[in-house]
Amino acid sequence: MQMTPEQLVEEYRDTVLELHLTRRRLAALEAENASLRAQLAPAEEQGHSHPHDAEDGHTHGS
Repeated sequence: MQMTPEQLVEEYRDTVLELHLTRRRLAALEAENASLRAQLAPAEEQGHSHPHDAEDGHTHGS
C-alpha cells in the first residue's frame, strides 16, 4: 500500500499523539503504584504482605 505524503504526515502525527498519551498514562500509573506501595509499607513492616482475618483459611507457620 502506497501512502501519500499527507497520509504519512497524518499517520506520524497520530503516532506522536498516541505516544504522548501513553506516556501520560504511564506516569499516572507509576504515581498510583508508588502511592499503593507507600500504603502497603506499614503492613509489610509488621510482617504482613496482605490484609486477612482468621476465618479466611490462611494461617501463618503451617
